Amino acid sequence: MNFIWKLTKRFVPEFKHIHDAKLQHDQAVELLNCIFIEIPKLSKQQLETIGLDKAIYDAIKHGMFEFIDEIIELYPEILWRKDKKGRTLFANAIVLRQEKIFNHVFRLGEKQRLTLLRHDIFRNNFLHLAAKLSPPSRLDHISGAALQMQRELQWFKELRRILPPKFEEELNENNRTPASLFSHEHKELMKEGEKWMKNNAASCMVVATLISAVMFTSAFTVPGGIDEKTGSPIFLRSNAFLVFVIANSLSLFSSSTSVLVFLGVLTSHYAEKDFLQSLPAKSILGLFTLFFSIVNMMVAFGSAIFITLQERLAWVSIPVIILSTVPIAFFTLLQFPLLIEMLVSTYCCRIFDKSPNQT
Repeated sequence: MNFIWKLTKRFVPEFKHIHDAKLQHDQAVELLNCIFIEIPKLSKQQLETIGLDKAIYDAIKHGMFEFIDEIIELYPEILWRKDKKGRTLFANAIVLRQEKIFNHVFRLGEKQRLTLLRHDIFRNNFLHLAAKLSPPSRLDHISGAALQMQRELQWFKELRRILPPKFEEELNENNRTPASLFSHEHKELMKEGEKWMKNNAASCMVVATLISAVMFTSAFTVPGGIDEKTGSPIFLRSNAFLVFVIANSLSLFSSSTSVLVFLGVLTSHYAEKDFLQSLPAKSILGLFTLFFSIVNMMVAFGSAIFITLQERLAWVSIPVIILSTVPIAFFTLLQFPLLIEMLVSTYCCRIFDKSPNQT
């Protein structure tokens, strides 16, 4: 086994890096366990001297789940400990938008969830903390200001769902309710979200309008032309012509739908609540119908080329049809990730898990 391991390290250096990283991780966890075991023996003054609050804050900030899990297991009283701002581990998980850590602590039980009722030295309750703007390091992981605004609203909505209703009316030291604080903190982000959404809608609307115009025109200038005697398309009985007609119609209808949807986005009121579901849902529908129209436009184009060249240069239609997939590929690479992110954040994403003990 030692011989095989030496060969592996020699010819596959990546394995050595992975092994060393895993070894360092295990050693760090073991060291932390030794430290955590000694923490309950220290006085409050000693805990402040060693910088325990700063260590916990940094662990939450960087999402170090194992660190928080170990210290809670070996020193459960840490849940009730407040830092210099009067904030508990729960509170800092909200301020730093670390949902995994918040979920883990929240599932510990009813007694631990009583820490949710506490306030910091600025008289902020937990709903006030959720109303504050996320740290840039968390917002940067989300594409676009509109989706960032949506995420902020999801946090605020979820905290409002699990906290007592009276928290919504409480005032902090600046005489602001959580809702008022949220509007104040997110004023600039909302403006950026509106600008981002309008720019995206305007760009997509131009493309959808062009596709609608082209598809409408091609419906009256069918490939192969019209039979002068009967007035019917010459290739009316061709299967390729049927594909052309169906694809052309679907592209026209879907692009027209996309134009109307993006027009709805541009004329929206852009209230705070619109960023939660209304605007993302419209953008999802607009992007999907635009993608569908582009696919059908390329199908119509390919079938038209095949109809035109099938008598003499049928082989030419094959590479042309293959090349027609290039615009679809480009759109998929550029816009499809945004569409998927919108779908996940709007319909598949829930910040907090519902605890089995939660009523």
